Amino acid sequence: MEFAFTEEQQELTEAARNMLVESCAPAGLRAMLETGVPLDAARWGVITEMGLPGMLVPEDAGGLGLGVGDFIGIAEAAGYAGLPEPLVELAGVAVPLLAGFADDRGWLERIVAGGIVAVGHPVNPFVADADVAAALLLGDGDDIHLVETGAVTLTRQESFDPFRRLFRVDWTPGAASLIGTGWGLAAERGAVLAAAQMIGLGQRCIDMAVAYAKERHQFGKPIGSYQAVKHLLATVQVKIEFARPVVHAAAVELALGTLPARARVAHAKIAAGEAAELAARTAVQVFGAMGMTWEVDLHFFLKRALALKFAWGGAATHRATVTSRIESLPIGPAATFAAELTAHAPDVKFQGMK
Repeated sequence: MEFAFTEEQQELTEAARNMLVESCAPAGLRAMLETGVPLDAARWGVITEMGLPGMLVPEDAGGLGLGVGDFIGIAEAAGYAGLPEPLVELAGVAVPLLAGFADDRGWLERIVAGGIVAVGHPVNPFVADADVAAALLLGDGDDIHLVETGAVTLTRQESFDPFRRLFRVDWTPGAASLIGTGWGLAAERGAVLAAAQMIGLGQRCIDMAVAYAKERHQFGKPIGSYQAVKHLLATVQVKIEFARPVVHAAAVELALGTLPARARVAHAKIAAGEAAELAARTAVQVFGAMGMTWEVDLHFFLKRALALKFAWGGAATHRATVTSRIESLPIGPAATFAAELTAHAPDVKFQGMK
């Protein structure tokens, strides 16, 4: 089985990555913290012009009509850049949800034009980026409501990552705001996209550590020339390389909606989280004492990686999903991909994260 991205997918990802890295420099992140601005309007304008928020929007609503597999590289690039704007959850979670309702109330077209809708999924205790959203998707039991931010009360919550702004939302459900029923695969989409961001974040941490190891000298030699430092960095890079294809496979298989597909998402979230945390901690170790200081940009990426590790379900939740798949379906080389297991258990039911 060939498992590779197309030339068009690679070109789109590369263009987005270059734009994000260039426009989202650490100096700009520091300026945002100093001014308290939650969103860089110029950068969001470029992101919108490139059509990234509308990648998963159906073509008849002005989008590109692509899938999560097409968007996964963009999510990784957003992680690598430490992007503070809510591109990933907007395009990868909110858009598919809205597209699944009979009436999106015009919000898909607004998203294509730069509008933002935040997602208050019950798997997360707080809503991220609610302060920059024009509307929120909120759950009341199994019902989903689309509520404009002017009709809710937002209370800021402390976050380990200052760019992942979290809010408690106080609101009152009503018939007018009810838009649909059932979250579907929203939690799984959030988890696999968080995993992709963590792959990017982990890679950024290692790239920064490698660059520093080439410049920092001890005993007349770059510290990167010492075997101990080489082994630390190589170990992390191997862990990232082993986690990345799991994330890609999870994105491609997600649409199946089966237990094996959900287990792949769970595996991806666990593997990416472990790789990103090891990368961040190893990078701090390579930088030495200064790695813990505010002056070193590394902390932006470390904080985002650790914050995302606990978003969209923690490790215990995802391990339970993997265990359920192992106990109920065949394992081994012939059962590598979720699609290969569909014939074995078409009726296996799995509720996923609620």
